[in-house]
Amino acid sequence: MTMMERRSRDGFYAGIVLFLSLGNQLASAGTIDHRYKNGEHVELWVNKVGPYANPQEAYEYYTLPYCAPDTKHHPNNKDGRHNEWKVQSIGEYLGGHSLRHSGHDITFDFKDQSEGCSTGPLTDDQVQKFSTAIQHRWFYQMYLDDLPVWGMVGELLPTESEHASLKVNEKDDRDRLEHISDIAEVSENMHPYVYTTRNLMIRYNGDQIVQVDLTSDPKSLVKVAKGETLNFALHISWEATTDQFHSRFDRYLDHEFFKHPIHWFSVFNSFMMVLFLMGLVALILLRTLKKDYARYGLVADMEEGGEGEVDEDGKPLKGEHSEDAGWKQVHGDVFRAPAFLPFFAALVGTGWQLVVLTASVILFAVLGPLHGEVHEERGEVLHAVIVCYSLSSIVAGYMSGKFFKMYYPTTAAARRNEKTALWQLVMGMTVLLLPTVTVIILSFLNFMSLIYGTINTIPFLVIVKLFLIWVFITVPLCVVGTMLGRHASGDTSKGPLEHFPCRVNAIPRPIPEDVPWYGKPAGLIPLAGLLSFGSIFIELYYVLTSLWNYKFYHVYGFLLGVYSILAIVVGMTSIIVVYFCLNAENYLWQWTAFGSGASTAGYVFLYGVYYFFFKTQMHGFLQTSFYFGYMTLIAVNLGLLCGTLGHGAAHSFVKAIFQNVKVD
Repeated sequence: MTMMERRSRDGFYAGIVLFLSLGNQLASAGTIDHRYKNGEHVELWVNKVGPYANPQEAYEYYTLPYCAPDTKHHPNNKDGRHNEWKVQSIGEYLGGHSLRHSGHDITFDFKDQSEGCSTGPLTDDQVQKFSTAIQHRWFYQMYLDDLPVWGMVGELLPTESEHASLKVNEKDDRDRLEHISDIAEVSENMHPYVYTTRNLMIRYNGDQIVQVDLTSDPKSLVKVAKGETLNFALHISWEATTDQFHSRFDRYLDHEFFKHPIHWFSVFNSFMMVLFLMGLVALILLRTLKKDYARYGLVADMEEGGEGEVDEDGKPLKGEHSEDAGWKQVHGDVFRAPAFLPFFAALVGTGWQLVVLTASVILFAVLGPLHGEVHEERGEVLHAVIVCYSLSSIVAGYMSGKFFKMYYPTTAAARRNEKTALWQLVMGMTVLLLPTVTVIILSFLNFMSLIYGTINTIPFLVIVKLFLIWVFITVPLCVVGTMLGRHASGDTSKGPLEHFPCRVNAIPRPIPEDVPWYGKPAGLIPLAGLLSFGSIFIELYYVLTSLWNYKFYHVYGFLLGVYSILAIVVGMTSIIVVYFCLNAENYLWQWTAFGSGASTAGYVFLYGVYYFFFKTQMHGFLQTSFYFGYMTLIAVNLGLLCGTLGHGAAHSFVKAIFQNVKVD
């Protein structure tokens, strides 16, 4: 055992211990049974406050000059819990949650109660904070028994007498937030009014809370002015219900939106497109390949002394000597290593890791009824991403190591029998490639969040934990995977090129330049990406709406189906592109195949730009940075994933067609 293997093994064992210890924290969120005894305290946590149009511009609740409730948890009481922060998991911190005790003293005794507090006379700075929040339609979010509730900070009204006629008929203030927009300019006759009275309705079934509603009393609107004293009040009422605990989160799921007939139709339309595309590939390629095989076979027989040629239908012809042309001409170069082999191997390895990671997370979410719905627990999806990414790093190492081992013997350096440590470079690039891009983008966003003082800033301790997971789990598994890939079994009796059906020539043949546009990668790659994007863009709209418009995505069955459709479409389009390029005697198909799939990400990013300007009301440098930073991450990961799927399909296709031709 080499020194590197021993270090990898020791790091792997240490990583298991660390991962299990951190796993307790990952699994700790929501493990309580949500059952209360009579008289037991029910904690109300405040999460954030910020403009509804900017999801990432979220601040700590007491950024606004709200007063602390006059209860035993008041900051003036030594044993009060007003300044207590809820212990959260890594996923919750990464999701931008920052729960602080509200200071309210709520007990599970079914008795109506009221709690209040008063601010001192408002200063100019406090008036400015409230006025800005109301103008930009700020809202706040709270959690009670892990159920979220939302409320509006206030309203802009023209006169003091008109606020009494304001009606609020929604069950929750969040219903109103979906229909409001930011106010760019405030006229002189518009004045900010803040809600001072909130009504919290708690519905219970037995010893469990199943529903929480928060409404703001429009009669409590008070004009925000310097010297004004605001008297805030929270009225808590209880009501028994027959609703079951297991379905208490259904009211937060927008079934009308996600299960709209258009959604069903889009999936059906994508499925029909897959069938059409598969039929087209079978009709064109199989028939064309049959003609090619017939032509090449007859040519080979003729060269051995036979007679006859074939026409375009593969039938024998008499006359002039036929010429071998098309994709068979490049049989001595088609399995040549792609340019920048170590980098390409790292891309392929990382891409297969993302394929496995995405499939694992989606399947985990689909199996929600067995282990708990992922939308019911804060940060649950991010937990799954962290775990699956860490464990799937062995896939990245294995695939990159195997690919490098497969193609390195075709390089000029290998023919000169030069000793190389490039496999170590491949391993290092596989480990660092995606994390480096991710860390650069997230570091910039974290820095911006820190400057603006939002709750989306990732705490230092969370960064340390993520780094330890990466060092002691991801890196060792990637090293182990690379070693397994390098020593992957094969038919060694045929030599180092046993993976390929054709020999690789020592001298590359020239690539024809006078070819039609459909024989050039630059003309085919954008078309391939457009077709792949067309199969997912409807689902992409639903995913982006969930990310940026406060909706709980829960139709993971749809997502699994669309993911499968995307994989098939990317594979089929890449095969077609590679076939056209090979027919034009362009044997540099590997980067072309990868680019055919990866080009899908370009269209996704462009759609993200369209979505930002026409489907949202986001504004400000902070929110714009977060939006396009996350969209860049989505595009990069999707590009690696689709590029790898396209390359994998094309690689299988190329090996298959060259196994069935006669070559010298």
